[in-house]
Amino acid sequence: MAKEQNVINYYVVCNRLKNIIRAGWQSWNVQRERIESVAEHIFGVQMLAIAMKSEYQYDVDIMKVLYMLAIHELGETIIGDLTQFEITKEEKEKTEHEAVHRILSGLLDGKQIEELFLEFDAHITKEAMFAYQCDKLECDLQCKLYDEEGCVDLTKQEDNPIMDNPLVKELHSKGFSWSAMWLQFGQRVYPYDKNFRAVSDYALNNEIGRKRTK
Repeated sequence: MAKEQNVINYYVVCNRLKNIIRAGWQSWNVQRERIESVAEHIFGVQMLAIAMKSEYQYDVDIMKVLYMLAIHELGETIIGDLTQFEITKEEKEKTEHEAVHRILSGLLDGKQIEELFLEFDAHITKEAMFAYQCDKLECDLQCKLYDEEGCVDLTKQEDNPIMDNPLVKELHSKGFSWSAMWLQFGQRVYPYDKNFRAVSDYALNNEIGRKRTK
């Protein structure tokens, strides 16, 4: 196959992420004219990585981190955006890895790109762990922004499977707001270091975006 066709094929596949809405926001019945796509999440997490590297001076290869984050959702072009409450970690890993292998098999550098994707997924190297924390915190920060806009009504979550999660139930029973609940969930579930925890705490205790009129 011609190199030109390989370029177009890869671009077209990745372009699907512009139209795949983040499943978590759909589960929470976020009421907003535009809801974040997977492609927009990728942009957001890359910008967060740049800021975290800048302010906390992490000893990481930021270009490698940005490359990892650029491709970390590749599998969703085929399997869609599945939350941790819809599929087990093992099932998602298997189907996602198979999807990524298929997507990259047509590129000359496909093997190297796939290795970078698998490195991110393993969360072992310092770049992968940094990128993973950025990925999780970005979601929590976006939740905070939506909450400040008043996009979610916790009394209208009858069909939301996330509400059945034991930790979510515990936090909800204590009367926390949606974003406060979710930021604390992240702090208790994800391996944030002290810097990521500090940013999460700041978001928990402060308004971080300008409120918009719906």
